[in-house]
Amino acid sequence: MNSFGKLFKVTIYGESHGPSVGVIISGIKPGIKVDYQLIESNLERRKPSYYGSTPRKEKDTYTIESGINQGYTTGTPILIRVLNEDLKKQDYNQFKEHYRPSHVDFVSNLKYQGYNNLSGSGHFSGRLTVGLVIAGAFAKMITNYHIISKFVQVGKLTDLANLESYIKEVADQKDSVGAVVKITVKGVEPGLGEPFFESVESKLSSILYSVPGIKGVSFGTGFAGVSLLGSEFNDPLITESGKTLTNHSGGINGGITNGNDLIVNVFVRPASSIGKPQETFNFKTKKIETLTITGRHDSFIAQRAVVVLESVIQIALCDLLLQKKSRQ
Repeated sequence: MNSFGKLFKVTIYGESHGPSVGVIISGIKPGIKVDYQLIESNLERRKPSYYGSTPRKEKDTYTIESGINQGYTTGTPILIRVLNEDLKKQDYNQFKEHYRPSHVDFVSNLKYQGYNNLSGSGHFSGRLTVGLVIAGAFAKMITNYHIISKFVQVGKLTDLANLESYIKEVADQKDSVGAVVKITVKGVEPGLGEPFFESVESKLSSILYSVPGIKGVSFGTGFAGVSLLGSEFNDPLITESGKTLTNHSGGINGGITNGNDLIVNVFVRPASSIGKPQETFNFKTKKIETLTITGRHDSFIAQRAVVVLESVIQIALCDLLLQKKSRQ
């Protein structure tokens, strides 16, 4: 349930306000030099250092407990543990029976019969993405694909020149805002993908939708392609290497990469934990009552999510690459 991949396998564990979170990475061959700077830079990008970020400040101090010797992979599973240090469990007592709208409170309590850990949403927290970011760094040490990400829309904004002031305005209103991120992966060789159920779209969508807060994934032109005719949507070949005149399909045909840029569009929803008062059902009083969420939360989670999205794409592509190489 908490593992992804066939040959490059990633398992995450931990809870938001537990002693630690972490990741186990299996399937890396021995002798790969560990790029510690890459790991550190990925973790730094994920930290709440942007406008609208949570005030929770974790150092993300990590310990490699297995799988690395003298700076090189040993070929055995890599276990990395990241400490949780900035904890405020009392912030979540108010949600025991008065659940946050659109949050995991109600469904996790129902599914786990009240034994779920409420603090920081427990295992459902975005805190666990720290392990995905670390695993993504290791995946990049194998694949070395180059990823470029940009916001194409934030809330109602398509012109992002005034993004900072817009985020500040939303935060001042104790609200949150979402975004659409366009992710372009360069240098992906043709032939990745294992149709039907391990197609590139299937694989990427599966891991992207596993990231908390992701509510939409499309490829290439995406849903905008509905307005195009087949003659307009098709991508004519212009070289014998497979380069196409257009790239409406986002670098994928039949679930297999075609060598053009891989283009993925991701919708990151507005964070559900907001300070703005909301009217929602209280399971203790059996009435709809005002809920004002206190604690530390993001108004614009998409900014910190970008490195997570890039990381999980690296993980999925790494697994597909190893599958392709296994037959060569």
